Amino acid sequence: MAENSIPESAFPRVVIVGGGFGGIELAKRLKKQDVQVLMLDRHNYHTFQPLLYQVATGGLEADSIAFPLRKIFKGYPNFTFRITEVLRVDPQLKTLETTIGDIKYDYLVIATGSDTNFFGQKKMEHFTMSMKTIPEALNLRSMILQNLEEALISSDPDAKDSLMNFVVVGGGPTGVELSGALAELKKHVLPKDYPELNIDNMDIYLIEGSAAILGGMSPQASKKAKDFLEEMGVIVLTDLLVESYDGAVIKLSNGRSILTKNVLWSAGVKGCVLEGIPKESITKGNRILVDPYNKVKDLENIFAIGDVAAMITEKYPNGHPGVAPAAIQQGEVLAQNFLRMIKNQQPKPFIYNDKGSMATVGRNKAVVDIGKIRFQGVFAWFVWMFVHLMSLVGFRNKVVTFVNWVWSYFSYDRGIRLIIRPFSRESMTEDITVK
Repeated sequence: MAENSIPESAFPRVVIVGGGFGGIELAKRLKKQDVQVLMLDRHNYHTFQPLLYQVATGGLEADSIAFPLRKIFKGYPNFTFRITEVLRVDPQLKTLETTIGDIKYDYLVIATGSDTNFFGQKKMEHFTMSMKTIPEALNLRSMILQNLEEALISSDPDAKDSLMNFVVVGGGPTGVELSGALAELKKHVLPKDYPELNIDNMDIYLIEGSAAILGGMSPQASKKAKDFLEEMGVIVLTDLLVESYDGAVIKLSNGRSILTKNVLWSAGVKGCVLEGIPKESITKGNRILVDPYNKVKDLENIFAIGDVAAMITEKYPNGHPGVAPAAIQQGEVLAQNFLRMIKNQQPKPFIYNDKGSMATVGRNKAVVDIGKIRFQGVFAWFVWMFVHLMSLVGFRNKVVTFVNWVWSYFSYDRGIRLIIRPFSRESMTEDITVK
């Protein structure tokens, strides 16, 4: 059925699974080339994941960080898009099994990104909140606001504390930015929205299993980010692991327990690997092993880029970092290599140009590492805003996001505190067995 809906072409077909940063860059670079580009994704939009935390905390509308994939590729004569879920790949037959039927490929590019890693803990997966997609960010926003509304009418002190305590697990950029956003809500917004509540009783915890937060950045950035968070009232706990969480009490490896209905999980990610990729081609973090040309180990004409790909080198023994610049650069080089291979020319290896790392903690507070240059504070915050604003897809999204940021900066407000879709665990699409 699927083949009948896809235009015929005399050119080789490049099938891209995933409309993230890497997949989009690859498709753009193949515009008007002698290939047929077919992109498959479960959604009809691209998500700018670095700003999901602002959707979750009421700073931005969801459509400010999403952009229609068809609109990105408007005017691309050799591009086709289909909404579907890819169920399995058959490397022998060079076909994909999808929810709209089987699809043939000449070259397959897996750009499926990553998902939240709960490390096999089903209870944690059920009771905590992750934030990798727009629906998850909207669920998180609803849960935060619903729990505050419930705290208003609760007469039980322990129940009230549980509804007002927030625990963020994972001290990477997502955890740090989410903790900072919650601290700003507590200081500037919630006292006005909920004058009947004693917001001083709201505690925000950031728990990191290693010795420092922002472990992928410089020691200076890590220390300054911790200082910023603690100045904002966040309780930063390092060298601690979460042992259990039952939806009411979270227990830590030092024996401490915290009453909370709000556990936000950002402690790890894993690659979204397609069924049919052999186990021998998968490495730590559920990532697909690729060679210097992004070709999947032991498979012909199948490639992987972005978060799901692990190119093991001496400099990057665990693969390249799961950030947008790496995915974009891989998409660019792979597009060049496809054209080379079609012309029977030798492809060129991928070499990552690390442009640095950054994270924002809150208003006028950010940390930036660019090579050996380290800076923090107000200037770093403006650099962070500029880079993220320019990286958004679509002029409208840039304008809307900029206006929201300017409004928030001068008003100390976050205007999208809406419970559009009430959250309940029973309404979640995935049925998770809790043991």
